[in-house]
Amino acid sequence: CLFSGVCGDEFSVLRSPQSVVFRDGSWPIPGERIPDVAALSMGFSVEDDLSWPGLAVGDLFHRPRATVLVTVKGVDKLALPVKGISYPIENAVPFSLDSVANAIHTLFSEETPVVLQLAPSEERVYMVGKANSVFEDLSVTLRQLRNRLFQDNSILSSLPLNSLSRNNEVDLLFLSELQVLHDIASLLSRHKHLAKDHSPDLYSLELSGLEEVGKRYGEDSQQFKDASEILVDSLQKFADEMFNLYSGNAVVEVVAVRAFNSPLTRKTRSILQSSESEKENPYNLAYPYNYNYSVIFNIILWMMIGLALAVIVISYNLWNMDPGYDSIIYRMTNQKIRMD
Repeated sequence: CLFSGVCGDEFSVLRSPQSVVFRDGSWPIPGERIPDVAALSMGFSVEDDLSWPGLAVGDLFHRPRATVLVTVKGVDKLALPVKGISYPIENAVPFSLDSVANAIHTLFSEETPVVLQLAPSEERVYMVGKANSVFEDLSVTLRQLRNRLFQDNSILSSLPLNSLSRNNEVDLLFLSELQVLHDIASLLSRHKHLAKDHSPDLYSLELSGLEEVGKRYGEDSQQFKDASEILVDSLQKFADEMFNLYSGNAVVEVVAVRAFNSPLTRKTRSILQSSESEKENPYNLAYPYNYNYSVIFNIILWMMIGLALAVIVISYNLWNMDPGYDSIIYRMTNQKIRMD
């Protein structure tokens, strides 16, 4: 009970292909290593080794073509279906998938993969590659989201609102985020060829509408319970649609966080901090080499050996050269003398 109280937040895997193996267990995952889990599941390398037993090696030759990560703020656990796998989160700090997006841009720059990072409540959107053309009609601002809800083909006509109201701004914010999930799957279904290319895609969504509902009505209210049930159904439907669009070769993950913890780091240096760092390194040792050291060392070593051998061979041939036979200058000079 004490362990579950400390690690109340949850990291869940709704859908994953057979090439990515998540082991069933209650191993806590550090909040700052969630981007590394996403990178390793897509086949990318990370700077620091991840000693978390929840993610197995899997099939190295078949990597998923998409990773979808949805962050839900305001709740530490969702009543997700039993077929998914969940892990507790330890030290839930704010994170981003910028490192994964940079890896995709670096390795697949010519194929322009789809990269979409979106936070509707903050009006924060980041689209790169083919996402600019696919999701150009996606509502991203609060005004656009509100207008989208009152159109004919919105989710208001199909969702059971129960205790939620169409006239409340907090409820509309929560419903607009669900509308974004529906629109992403709908727009991607019109461009199915993007889900069949060889470049991996990345979707990172941050939803805070449920948190606002809890602040407005309270977590024990009927509105919060109805909103949680609607959110779980929408997330499961969204996961199934994205998984099917990528022909079963996509990883769909959900992070439920009640509140992010501020990182325990100092922004300014102090005398006490400098003295502590000196005690940790009393012999003034150098920093350890990174993983690129061996590559750079071999390049420089063999290049210098090749240049040294070339200089030795050229010097030997010049030293033993016969001016009368090997040099064209002396050869033409001798002929000129004979003619004279």
